[in-house]
Amino acid sequence: MKVYISVDFEGISGSTSWSSTNLGDIEYGALAREMTLEAVAACQGALDAGAKEIYVKDAHDSGRNMDLSLFQKEVKIINDWTCTPYSMVGGLDSTFDAVMFVGYHSPAGSSGSPLSHTMNRGNNYVKFNGELASEFLIHAYIAASMGVPVVFLSGDQALTEHVHKYDPKIRTVAVKEGMGSATINVSPAKAQEMIREGAKEGLLRKNSCHISLPEILTMEINYKDHFRASKASWYPGVKKIDDYTVSYTSDSIDDVMAARMFIL
Repeated sequence: MKVYISVDFEGISGSTSWSSTNLGDIEYGALAREMTLEAVAACQGALDAGAKEIYVKDAHDSGRNMDLSLFQKEVKIINDWTCTPYSMVGGLDSTFDAVMFVGYHSPAGSSGSPLSHTMNRGNNYVKFNGELASEFLIHAYIAASMGVPVVFLSGDQALTEHVHKYDPKIRTVAVKEGMGSATINVSPAKAQEMIREGAKEGLLRKNSCHISLPEILTMEINYKDHFRASKASWYPGVKKIDDYTVSYTSDSIDDVMAARMFIL
């Protein structure tokens, strides 16, 4: 089996403040190590389930956060950005048997985490067909368009509930819960144990996982700054709804993701 694992930062155990997600912050080093170890745990779970080839995408900020020396020999790591509409799943294609998400977080417009956001901090929300869109959903739709099932996700508790609205069969692990500006976290050792077990279970039942891709997809973005809506409205097909909000509709997931690449 060939498995793709996308790894973010804000949904790992212990990640709580925006400053801690930044390279060079006093908290960053320990959390970057935890990001690595949670990714390594997911890789080990995949190997336990029979995976022979694993690609890991560092999908946070610079795309260069993890210690590559800690990964198993079967793993290939995608550092930095492919500069394609596939963003956090850059390099994914139909040759993969499954996708996993590690360290993901609740979307903008949600109180699930003090670090809730969608792609960046410049918007109040992103919606797909009227529902809040998380980074999970954006990239799960990309995987679905390629026929690759999403089988596992770890992150905050509210995100796991969001995931199960779209596919209750996806194996999820909540390593933290948001409460105001705080997070309640399981210990790193427990998080890694849960992720390894969950990744294995998810991959073993991959044939039961299925995200339905809408025939028509409308992406709505509400920006924090009005000038960003004005700028986005110049992208072909984008409609300005009000001073802060735009929408884009297509029956092509690639077209929607290309628009997202330029306006979000």
